[in-house]
Amino acid sequence: MAAGVGFFRAGKRLSLGVPSRRALWGFPRKKTEEPKVLETAVQEKEEPIPVSVPPPRSRKYLPPDDLQSRLECHVRMIFGPSLPEDWQKASLKESNLKYRLLAQLAAELGHAVPNSRLHQMSTVGDVLTFYSTEVKDASKFDELCAAELPSNLKITWKY
Repeated sequence: MAAGVGFFRAGKRLSLGVPSRRALWGFPRKKTEEPKVLETAVQEKEEPIPVSVPPPRSRKYLPPDDLQSRLECHVRMIFGPSLPEDWQKASLKESNLKYRLLAQLAAELGHAVPNSRLHQMSTVGDVLTFYSTEVKDASKFDELCAAELPSNLKITWKY
């Protein structure tokens, strides 16, 4: 091993083209950079291009007054003559009928059934129950702010 070190040192001194140990082990030498000259000219700042950011998604949903008649109309149109007398008990076992109904309602009402609830939609009555439920966009803290609290309860919001 001592002979190898001596060979590198000798090669380095004699400039025989033998690479240094640093180069063999993957440690490249640092190159010295020339000092940069600062320009005194005024550089114009580019104005950022306005990016249209969509508004935050609102989960708020208020069911319309004529929800039942709208839903019945969609069900009669999709199911056609195969619809039972009690339209709310119509089965949604066929995935294409279920998809068509839920897609039309989501587009019309602006409120889609989340993926976690799709498996619960087995009849049209389940869809009616889902769409007749109001959804509030406020958090529990916002509801506490708006509510009248008893006199013995104090909440400090800024601490």
